[in-house]
Formats: sequence, structure tokens, C-alpha cells
Amino acid sequence: MTLRHFLTISDLTYDELIRLLDRASALKALRGAPEHPKPLDGKTVALVFEKASTRTRLSLEVGINELGASPVTLISKDTQLVRGEPIEDTARMLSSYVHAVVYRTFGHDRLERLAQSSTIPVVNGLSDRFHPCQLLADLMTVRQSFGPSLKDIRVAWIGDGNNMAHSWIASAALGGFELVLACPDRYQPDPEVLADARANGAKVRLIERPEEAAEGAMVVTTDVWASMGQESEAKERRNAFSGFLVDDAIMRRASSEAIFLHCLPAHRGEEVSASVIDGVQSRVWDEAENRLHTQKALLEWLIT
Repeated sequence: MTLRHFLTISDLTYDELIRLLDRASALKALRGAPEHPKPLDGKTVALVFEKASTRTRLSLEVGINELGASPVTLISKDTQLVRGEPIEDTARMLSSYVHAVVYRTFGHDRLERLAQSSTIPVVNGLSDRFHPCQLLADLMTVRQSFGPSLKDIRVAWIGDGNNMAHSWIASAALGGFELVLACPDRYQPDPEVLADARANGAKVRLIERPEEAAEGAMVVTTDVWASMGQESEAKERRNAFSGFLVDDAIMRRASSEAIFLHCLPAHRGEEVSASVIDGVQSRVWDEAENRLHTQKALLEWLIT
């Protein structure tokens, strides 16, 4: 079997993406039933966290158990990584003990180094550059609302050009949908990520005004203004993002059928109003639940 990693959603082909999302829907329907498969029976998956986690850790630990495997969670401060053990040595050790590893870290280069020295699948549980597991859940949620095809969807991203924005950009190239991003001047996506996506056919536009980005959108999505590790910039970022709140006025510019997504945690009154995230167009709780189902489908595919 060819070793595959999942460091960015671009590691998939379009057909693989659709098959994973279909499988996630099937596993969701089977959850709790006696016929739910346990394809990873007897296997072990390591979860290595250098950043705090709620949804990623919980959904993975539950999902791995439901697939028949055992999760082993390692918090980096309690490992030799914090004392300077090379990532390459950690990769070789993990490869001899477990059947896959999910790594949640800061610099994306750390994931790449782990994958290069591993003989087991490596999954990106979040890095500063990409958050592909979240996009699998987001795209599953989009399909639940608008049907199986992704190609006729228009998505509006409003806010920071961060790892979530990068993941939506990469997904636009893979899924064939239109993406419009509105980001403040100094907080735009990495030009290299944009260029790579456009070179692969992505229909991506970067504009200045959130209202214009939301116009006619079927999906409106955002993220916190200060991500993990950026807490010291919170005040500066609040000033820079003034006018980028996703509120009812923004949602009225979108399609009447539009849904709102947010990867969570959310700060009501900053990047999104309470009336939107708690309103009838919000799908954030379906989106959070779908992390469980899409990650189960992903791990089943990578390991078996």
C-alpha cells in the first residue's frame, strides 16, 4: 500500500475528496448501529498536541474508538519534544509504535518534517498554515445544505487571512467552487497560497469590503481575529478588523438560502454577532459534529 499523508486538503484529488465526504455521510448514518464498521480494530493512533484543543481532540478520540482503534494522546509539554528531541527522532519512534499520528502544531514545516521521517500516515490536526480536517467537515456541511456538487457554490470568507482562509483557498482549487475573501490590508492570505491555488484553477478573488464579498454568497464564514499564539496582538487586531463583523446586515447581502459557518471557538460581538451564530442560518453545530464523521472516514482511508 502506498503511504499517504494528509497535511493539506491539496493532498487529495477531487474524486478522493468526494469519496471521503460520501463515506463520512455513510458513517454518520451508521453511528450507534450494530452494523457500524470497526475497520481499525486492534490498531492505535497517536494524537500529538503542541496547541490547545477541544473539538479536534474530542472528535478524534471518540472517532478512533468508534472505528475500533485505541487513541493515545500526547501533550507536548509532557513529552521529550519540549526538551528538544528532534522531530525526526519522534517520527521514527512513533512509526514503530502506532499505525498513524495526528499532529497539532505551530509551524507547518514541523508537520512536513514529521511526515518525511514517518513510515505511517501523518495527519495535520492544525498548523499555522493549514487546517484541512476542519475543511472536510465544512465541505460536508455545505453538501448537507446544498446537495452533493460543490462546483456551483459561492463562498464568502470575511476576516483574517489565516490558516482557515488558506484552507478555503486550497479547497476552492480542489472543489471547483467560487471563493471571495475580504481581509484587512495587513491581514491578507499568503500570496504563495493564493498563487498556488490559482495555478490549479481556483476561482478566488480578494476584495476589500465585507459587504461586497457577501453579495449573493451561499456560504458566509469567518474565524477569530486573533488565533492561538497571537493573543498579544488582540487589541491591535480588533482595531484593524473594525467593520469585519459578520452580522445580520452582512447576511442580508448573501443569498436568502445562505448558511453561516465558523470553526469555533467564537467570540460573539467580535468576528460574528450572537444573532448570526445563534440564528436560523447558522450551521456551526452541524459543522462541529461533522469533524467526527469526516475524520473517521479520513483515518479509515489512510490506515486501511
